[in-house]
Amino acid sequence: MSEEDLWRYDATALAELVRSKQVSTVEVIDAAIARIDRLNPQVNAVIADRFSRAHDEANTGRNGPFAGVPLLLKDLGAAQEGEPFWLGSAVLQQADYRAPVTSYYVRSLLEAGFIVLGRTNAPEFGTNITTEPVSTGPTHNPWALDYSSGGSSGGSAAAVALGMAPVGQASDGGGSIRFPASYCGLVGLKPSRGRVSKGPLAGDGWAGSTIDGALTRSVRDAAGVLDVMSGYRSGDPYTAPAFARPLSEEVGREFGSLRIGVLDHPLLQAATADPVVTKAVRRIANLLSDHGHDVTDAWPAALAEEEFQPRFVDIVKGSIAQQFRSLERILGREVALDEIESDNRVFVELGRKLPAYRYVESVDWLQSYARRVASFFEIDGYDLLVTPVAPRLPPKLGYLSDPQFGLDRQLEFLGFTGQFNVSGQPTISLPLAMTEQEPRLPIGIQFVAAYGREDLLIRLGSWFESALGWADRWPTLALGSTDT
Repeated sequence: MSEEDLWRYDATALAELVRSKQVSTVEVIDAAIARIDRLNPQVNAVIADRFSRAHDEANTGRNGPFAGVPLLLKDLGAAQEGEPFWLGSAVLQQADYRAPVTSYYVRSLLEAGFIVLGRTNAPEFGTNITTEPVSTGPTHNPWALDYSSGGSSGGSAAAVALGMAPVGQASDGGGSIRFPASYCGLVGLKPSRGRVSKGPLAGDGWAGSTIDGALTRSVRDAAGVLDVMSGYRSGDPYTAPAFARPLSEEVGREFGSLRIGVLDHPLLQAATADPVVTKAVRRIANLLSDHGHDVTDAWPAALAEEEFQPRFVDIVKGSIAQQFRSLERILGREVALDEIESDNRVFVELGRKLPAYRYVESVDWLQSYARRVASFFEIDGYDLLVTPVAPRLPPKLGYLSDPQFGLDRQLEFLGFTGQFNVSGQPTISLPLAMTEQEPRLPIGIQFVAAYGREDLLIRLGSWFESALGWADRWPTLALGSTDT
């Protein structure tokens, strides 16, 4: 087994290689470290490493289903005691702030045998769909270095897309798993609300809209990692219903004929469509129809409600104002607004002026909205909804981070993701299309299921993986060339 080839294996395969003693844990970890050292300077995905400690942990051995497999943690929420915990913020980076505890799901990942190599880049407080923080600089898309890798899990996405690690922990409050998955050609599974505990540091985030997960290259890894991360922890305010069987056992299972709705264009006025993306969604819809599924142009009527965006923004600006106060408590001093980034200054200032009754009113409105969205699946009887992840192709770096226009420009891309954070439904982005013209960029197709039905998404995803396989599709940079 050549160390030079280990980066091509997914986490499931690497674990089996270690288990069968075809390769040692030390060899796997050293190969991943060498790959990060070689490729990271070109994309800026990993912003803090723990290579020495990871090497020591490899020498001591590991148990669990993913024993000896490299893992990268996103620098937002995935606390590991004693490790950097900057939340994309220059203020915390300059203070070299370290996590006081380990998040429950990170603990579960460690118990499953993963070895953490370091932390990946994220926008400050996770409020952008591109990863270009002032503190650590932009993460470049491995497929075309001038383009965004997505956000807020863009660092994890770029790393996994280049084989630095087979799994990058990620989180999603309005598309932050799915945008990077789409832009970097990965599998991005956003779990159901309450599937993964946010303890012990939090009960929920953004009024229940945020959830943790992972970015992977294979569907079976997406299933296996969520099996490890999921489950109730003491004191959680709510939890998703347990799976009937381990999610990894859904890979390859039959799923029969499905009733599928298709939405190939944005419904909100601020979002704009690219015909290349629309065509990609239509091709997948036609493929499903050709295989005997009942596929029609249909979607939850609530997705066209323009009031969604201002109500959701109420939650975000209230949450970021609270995050700013938390920042001051962490540092033990007052923090000036100009110490954080311009977009977040806007959220803090607006959040401070947000009346408590308006915040609660918006929570109530969004909960009612969630019922209207869910009724498409639970009352109208649709099994799935197919949409783009983003109505447009990845933008160039700088477009979404522009201090003057970036915040408004994000609305051009937000037609299909945050709605299902609010409804709490599981969704998955699959790398089912590529642009034909240069630069060749991935296009993720999103599938939405009813609450708690990750099993159906894994079954469908594994079918697509078999039918349209993407395992051998890598950025040129991953294969040893810088001509991207």
